[in-house]
Amino acid sequence: MKRLAFVLALTAALAPAAHATEYTQVDAARSTLHFGYKQMGVAMDGKFRKFASQLSFDPARPTAAKAAIDVELASIDAGSGEANDEVAGKQWFNTKAFPTAHFVSTGVKPTGANRYEVAGTLTIKGKTQNVVVPASFTSQGNLGAFDGLLTIRRGDFSIGEGPWAAFDIVANDIQIKFHIAASAGK
Repeated sequence: MKRLAFVLALTAALAPAAHATEYTQVDAARSTLHFGYKQMGVAMDGKFRKFASQLSFDPARPTAAKAAIDVELASIDAGSGEANDEVAGKQWFNTKAFPTAHFVSTGVKPTGANRYEVAGTLTIKGKTQNVVVPASFTSQGNLGAFDGLLTIRRGDFSIGEGPWAAFDIVANDIQIKFHIAASAGK
């Protein structure tokens, strides 16, 4: 009887490892990075068209997960060519001096059913801040999706300098919404 209990316990312990799926292949065509803010009290939104993501996530071992995202700031779509040129300029993103924003995870903490807090550092315009990103994960076989929403303060990164440094026209809070689609590595 003890031998049977030992075999069952060993089988149960090894079963998750045998069926574990590690999501490592980011599908850029199915992934999105959007942002929202208020300008003169009116909700506005936009997106970044070019970004690269690297990740390693096994739902059976979420605390071992790693993620990194590099965003090409000049790929911004703020609704018009004029707006895109303005925010790429020196007073906003200064994309000539700082072409990318960078996030790298430092830890992942499960918070409930398929929900996580991803701690990491976010660097924009040479300024780095520690952030905690609430995210969810859903999967269907070898396909998975990570969704989250992070609010940052543009003033922390000097996004909007000179006459734009005040928050009366463009609010300080910027919401970043992401959807990262990935498949299991081979």
